[in-house]
Amino acid sequence: MKNLKYILVILLGFQLVFSGCKDNNYELGELVTPTNVELSYEVVGVDADNPYGDGSGLVNFTASASNNITFNYMFDDGKDNEISADGKITHRFSKNGVNTYNVTVVAVGTGGIQSSVTVPVEVFSSFTDDEAVEFLTGGSSKTWYWAADQPAHVGLGPNFEDPGKAYAAWYTAAAYEKECMYGAEFVFTKTADGMTFEQTEGTSFIPGTYAGKIGVEGDVCHGTDVVDPFGVKNVSFAPASSIATIDGGYRGTSFSLSDGGYMSWWVGKSDYEIIEVTDNILKVRIEEDGTYAWYHIFTSVKPGDNNQSVDVEYTNLVWADEFDTNGAPNNANWTYDIGTGNNGWGNGESQYYTNRTDNVSVIDGILKITAKKEDYEGSSYTSARLKSQGLYDFTYGRVDVRAKLPEGGGTWPAIWMLGSNFETAGWPACGEIDIMEAIGNNPGHVQGAIHTPSSYGATENMGSTTVADASSGFHIYSVNWSPNQISFLVDNEIFYTYKPDVKDADTWPFDANQFLILNVAMGGNLGGTIDGAFTESSMEIDYVRVYQ
Repeated sequence: MKNLKYILVILLGFQLVFSGCKDNNYELGELVTPTNVELSYEVVGVDADNPYGDGSGLVNFTASASNNITFNYMFDDGKDNEISADGKITHRFSKNGVNTYNVTVVAVGTGGIQSSVTVPVEVFSSFTDDEAVEFLTGGSSKTWYWAADQPAHVGLGPNFEDPGKAYAAWYTAAAYEKECMYGAEFVFTKTADGMTFEQTEGTSFIPGTYAGKIGVEGDVCHGTDVVDPFGVKNVSFAPASSIATIDGGYRGTSFSLSDGGYMSWWVGKSDYEIIEVTDNILKVRIEEDGTYAWYHIFTSVKPGDNNQSVDVEYTNLVWADEFDTNGAPNNANWTYDIGTGNNGWGNGESQYYTNRTDNVSVIDGILKITAKKEDYEGSSYTSARLKSQGLYDFTYGRVDVRAKLPEGGGTWPAIWMLGSNFETAGWPACGEIDIMEAIGNNPGHVQGAIHTPSSYGATENMGSTTVADASSGFHIYSVNWSPNQISFLVDNEIFYTYKPDVKDADTWPFDANQFLILNVAMGGNLGGTIDGAFTESSMEIDYVRVYQ
């Protein structure tokens, strides 16, 4: 499989030569064997203190020969072969520690005649992503699936700098669009030496952008006679440095599958750049070539097998704001936080919250909370934060909020609740329920979370999902809060449930009243870097409804 492209190139060369002779009586010409094949290398970062390199695992290779056309590099670290016309390449060895690898360069001459040389390379690699390993393996072994029920689980975008386009700007798949490939199952297993990967079920999908390069039918699934996805592969991590990582705020980590391994979608590559990884979502990016980049979403909950359900159904509407009167929001329902709070409301946020109509108003049945770039009271941005504190709170029930989210790097919209004893108990003892948070630097990502004394700050109690059109369409963001569990939903589909085995003051401060909060923050711990081109954007809310 690793040599397929190379073999096809050689065979095609023979076909062109011989068909030309038949039609035009050309002669093949002299077949000359490449000679004087030499291979030299430089391990990046070698000095007196680092004899095997700086830990990046990068090695620069230079090959030379007489009478050659091109060079084919082969590695025994499980990575794919690489072809170089001028003999120069840079290769990253990712296995941690100091390891010796055999590198072979094949000089290819006329008619495909070859000569080769092999050299040993000793190099040090120290890059790890222990958190990603824990997410992918669950600490031991974990199975992942295509997120087939989510729009944009497959996407295509430009693999070059194009500020005017989103990264998956050219194409996003609808839910269940690529039916033939969804039987695939991917198992990541933690080992003493790192991690392994194995595809245990399914077939191989080959998109049309790549199929023509290897001479097979495109945009269909293929069997193992074309490319074999099976077998245990070693997984190695390395820093990611693509355009998307630099400009898109991605994780900054990539992983490679040995021996030409891949995750069901074959474009000749085994390197996956991690966009995001959590307990139940894995988003990756694969560079097919200099033109195409693919985007994939996987999930640890098999689509169609998610039998999560709310344990109590709340159907009695007890409180609502339909926002059907133009002007300021109803002051019987909402009050405001004003200013910058303590250290940007404790999260390093950049906005100044106001109650001005520039930042919050009701227009034609829609509440608009608008974040703006402007100099105001010493801050560079303004926005609004509405709350029902002192006006309405409740214990147990369901909250539905139909909303369209803002867009732009640095925006951080939130729909959430806070314990009504916040001012006396403090945070996180009061308990916090984040019904919906989104990150403008990661479009389509939506998450729900729980903050308690047992889990706050870098909280462990959270889940996420993808809503591809979150900023262009309205969706219903909900929480269902019972005495036993708290479930988070989008459009009535559960994506995370919090149900601790032990309920005490540390894990369950949720047996008392909470009030509602709606806001759009800028920057901060979750919002991240604010796009310099940002001017303004709004979270639009159709209604807020509470059922008991």
